[in-house]
Amino acid sequence: MWSIGGRALFKREVQRFVRRPKNTFMPPAITNVLYFAVFGIVLGGRIDEIAGFPYVLFILPGLIVLGAVSNAFENAAFSIFHGRWNEYIDEPLTSPLSYTEIVAAYVGASALRGLLVGVIIGAVGRIFTPIGIKHAAVLAVTMVIVCVLFAGLGLIGGLYARDFDDLTVMNQFILRPLVFFGAVFYSLDVLPSTWRTVSLLNPMVYMVDTIRYGLLGYSDLTPTVSVGVLLGATVAVLALDIWLVKRGVGLTD
Repeated sequence: MWSIGGRALFKREVQRFVRRPKNTFMPPAITNVLYFAVFGIVLGGRIDEIAGFPYVLFILPGLIVLGAVSNAFENAAFSIFHGRWNEYIDEPLTSPLSYTEIVAAYVGASALRGLLVGVIIGAVGRIFTPIGIKHAAVLAVTMVIVCVLFAGLGLIGGLYARDFDDLTVMNQFILRPLVFFGAVFYSLDVLPSTWRTVSLLNPMVYMVDTIRYGLLGYSDLTPTVSVGVLLGATVAVLALDIWLVKRGVGLTD
């Protein structure tokens, strides 16, 4: 059972981004309007269809993943680093909360932000193209897993970041390139065999492909295998989070 302190920390972290919708929810909405306008309408008019789907509909799952994981990662990384920077991270560390509860609060709140942004992007996409959910359970489970996974990775990033520039580098030069090369704008079937094999080393491929399966019913890979890979990675990352917080990595420097 989650203690009162754990729920209070979770609530504080949720209120951090809910109170600033102009900074947390509006940017991804506006950015994705531009994505859909440029890639979906302008470029989609030339590409027409991929795997039998209108191009704007085909890229929607990848854009949802991009927005969701970016915000989950960014929220956790910034929250932990900001607490370190201003030295109020000591409050939860010196409280009776267990290390698992501390990690759960930060990761849970950040994952929630990622999920909300994913819903917003889906709503924006519906303006440009009809959306029908083919496998709701697969979609919901995968969205939760990927948001928790990247919230956990964001916590690690926040512990190791030395300044705010490090957070920007992690998001802009590591996370986003992986997403863009994760079969967001194309199908794996159009790649030569060598590049298809290389693409399978990118974890984003499994996320985008499974979300696409949940929304469209189309998949280049086996969805159950992808979910298993992502779930295993998430458990490993959360275990690492708890171990790092317990060891005080980045918290006691």
